[in-house]
Amino acid sequence: MSSTLRSAVPAALGLLSLVTLSMARAEEYFPPPDSQGGWRTVSDAKEMREKAGIDKEMLDRAWTVADRATANAGLVVIHKGWLVLEKYAGRAQRNVNPDMASTGKAFTSIACGIMLKEFHDKIPDGLDTKVFTDKYLPEALPLDDPRRADIKLGHLLCMSAGYWGEGQTPSTMVHGEPGKLKPVKGQDIHDLDLSSLHVPLWTAPGEGYSYSSPSPHIASIVLRHVTGMELQDYISERLGKPMGWGPWGYCLQRGDFHMPHANGAGSTALHSTDAVRFGYCLAHNGRWKDKQLVPPEYITLCHSASPYNPHAPWSLQFEQNSDAHVLGAPRDAFWKSGAGGFCIYVVPSLDLVIYKMGGKNGQYDPTMTGIPQPPVIDPSRDELNWKPTPRTPFNEGSLQGGEGLNRILELCVSAVRE
Repeated sequence: MSSTLRSAVPAALGLLSLVTLSMARAEEYFPPPDSQGGWRTVSDAKEMREKAGIDKEMLDRAWTVADRATANAGLVVIHKGWLVLEKYAGRAQRNVNPDMASTGKAFTSIACGIMLKEFHDKIPDGLDTKVFTDKYLPEALPLDDPRRADIKLGHLLCMSAGYWGEGQTPSTMVHGEPGKLKPVKGQDIHDLDLSSLHVPLWTAPGEGYSYSSPSPHIASIVLRHVTGMELQDYISERLGKPMGWGPWGYCLQRGDFHMPHANGAGSTALHSTDAVRFGYCLAHNGRWKDKQLVPPEYITLCHSASPYNPHAPWSLQFEQNSDAHVLGAPRDAFWKSGAGGFCIYVVPSLDLVIYKMGGKNGQYDPTMTGIPQPPVIDPSRDELNWKPTPRTPFNEGSLQGGEGLNRILELCVSAVRE
């Protein structure tokens, strides 16, 4: 091959790639808001297979697992821009605004990713920024533990800042070896900022993983100082409005107390079809129509092993599958779950987004958000009288916790028929 031809081949391939990319983007679909028609849908198994490349039987099995897991249940699946499954039980339905619990940590992380790009001049070291300073966390000074001075934003978002985990026996990981910590006092909603900042460290930053809600909330305090905006307002402007979300918010009202700031550790409250808009944006490399809402390089970090957390498959508030610990899912799959059985899953390589709803009755209390809610469709299915389906060797029954979440992911992945 001549030198002229050798130089021409890469150029031609580059041009072909650009043409292919342009054609793909021209054909790419983004749904209008629900108020303007919402997601495109398929009507039966034949359409699901031919238009959306999905096997209905496998999705029905995924719904069975979700339906048996919690009294209030929902499952919404998007493949290649087609709404291929949408089912609900109990208090769950499309237009409710439940407390999504820790699923909201995903929104905090993505908001931080946007902030790092938009306000690069204010935080030039990005995830490497040591944030316990008068510039980023003045309320934390003077430091009550000198180790906090070494905490980077990346540590906070990867649960490796050394913060003590919450719960009775929170799990920890040090280079793959599990352990447990005795509980300590965690966040106090009546003083969310200071209580989060002063939760004790169980180890030095970077030396272990422990699931600890104060960490992402502290990251949201940094966002507040850098952007000059409240977390919920920043998310609304940078994500909600461009995507056309319906009414949404944070669960700020807790009894007689109104929280002055949204908890970066969670409690977002979106409609189900807007939760999958969020996931769809991430699956499409952070784009929505002609706008780059989220830096694509940040999304890559969300589903990759992180140098900030070599201890567990947890990166930037997402569990990620780069180590293939969920055998039936691609390695680029990433997801965030929340108490009560909520979870958002994103699988970019399959253009697949899944939103699982769960929750106790109290998570559907409209007083927490102040958003009017539709009446309960099925009041007979109440958590007080609902019982999970017994599990047998021939019946998946009620798969709880991570086992059930992983099974739903695997079943939805297996439904994809390219």
